[in-house]
Amino acid sequence: MDTLKDKFSEKALPAATDVKAFIKEHGEKKLGEYTIAQTYQGMKGIVGLVTETSKLDPDEGIRFRGYSIPELREKLPKAPKGFEPLPEGIFYLMLMGELPSKEDVMNLSNTWGRRAIVPKHVFDTLDHLPVNTHPMTMFSIGVMALQTESEFAKAYQKGINKKSYWEYVYEDAMNLIARLPRVAAYIYRKKYKNDVHIEPDPKLDWAANFAHMLGYESIDVRRLMRLYLTIHADHEGGNVSAHATHLVGSALSDPYLSFAAGLNGLAGPLHGLANQEVIHWIMEMQEELKTKLPTKTQIADYIKKTLEEGKVVPGYGHAVLRKTDPRFTAQQDFYNRYIKKDGQIAELCEIVQLVYEVAPPILESTGKIKNPWPNVDAHSGALLMHYGITEFEYYTVLFGVSRALGVMASLIWDRVLGLPLERPGSITISGLKKKVGVTA
Repeated sequence: MDTLKDKFSEKALPAATDVKAFIKEHGEKKLGEYTIAQTYQGMKGIVGLVTETSKLDPDEGIRFRGYSIPELREKLPKAPKGFEPLPEGIFYLMLMGELPSKEDVMNLSNTWGRRAIVPKHVFDTLDHLPVNTHPMTMFSIGVMALQTESEFAKAYQKGINKKSYWEYVYEDAMNLIARLPRVAAYIYRKKYKNDVHIEPDPKLDWAANFAHMLGYESIDVRRLMRLYLTIHADHEGGNVSAHATHLVGSALSDPYLSFAAGLNGLAGPLHGLANQEVIHWIMEMQEELKTKLPTKTQIADYIKKTLEEGKVVPGYGHAVLRKTDPRFTAQQDFYNRYIKKDGQIAELCEIVQLVYEVAPPILESTGKIKNPWPNVDAHSGALLMHYGITEFEYYTVLFGVSRALGVMASLIWDRVLGLPLERPGSITISGLKKKVGVTA
């Protein structure tokens, strides 16, 4: 028996009724106006989505159901003898809108463990791909291969009442999340570890089991994986992976098809590749300066050179945030707690700290950069590198496993609320000119 599904039903169905009543009473009220520039420039700032799971505040950073990342690191249940929250807890929070108990998290972890069996044909499909296939392509194809297991697709084909859509989407979402680490780890071991695979350990939590299947048994890697999968879980509804999942899901495509669309968006250089670009930039700096640990002065000069060449400093700046990303700070704390405290010198991580000290004032002095502060990507790659996960192109797969938590929680709510097919209007350039009185 799925106790979380029962608890969700008790909370979600009355909420869906409340939303319908709210729309009926206030649906014609205007939220504001938008500009022609926004129409052309990615619709930035136009409020056109309702996403309850998280909200990005320019001054406070990401909040999950109202809780900041520092608050969640304190309040969410943790693994024994650990300081980092379990990702199961943030999924529960995003789905239910309330903090879970340790028992809630344990039950969810056990539920995912029971659902984690991946059909053989998924592995067979991956085995037929050339080994040089990009890991994100493999991951998307793996998720598509899992689509044969969709409970929603089977039920819809037989004919179900639309009020029951959410129940089958829930089942698919839970199964998908449970199986993603197994698929992702299989890709990693196939591509980078001579096709030697590691069986899951049902005694471990979701993130620790993922680290185990990747081949990393260190307790600190398990801790890092829990932190990584928690802080990358969601980033409100307008980012590409979340919006793509929502958009495709609005056509009643099942969660597997919807999430594959989100993954394909995440694979884009402007979305999920930034952390590996940070590592490339740092390593190029080390090579050019012929030192593993440059000084602040050397780093400052290299940053200025990067800007003079018309390039960006990767890992710095954000479309919305106007402060240091709390996810960066969480990783910085992890470095200080588990690596630097033990007297280890992680050169890449040290450089990340030095860049953080010198980059913001240089970037701010240009007068062109609204946010000179680091985002989550400025640190994550350096931590992964320190623990031996050196395959840059795989980092986005880790991101994808994490992002499933937020987009699947949102997709379940989309179907509970009965949100319709997303179909914004469009306009031609001549139509725009006519609206503003331009005749030429």
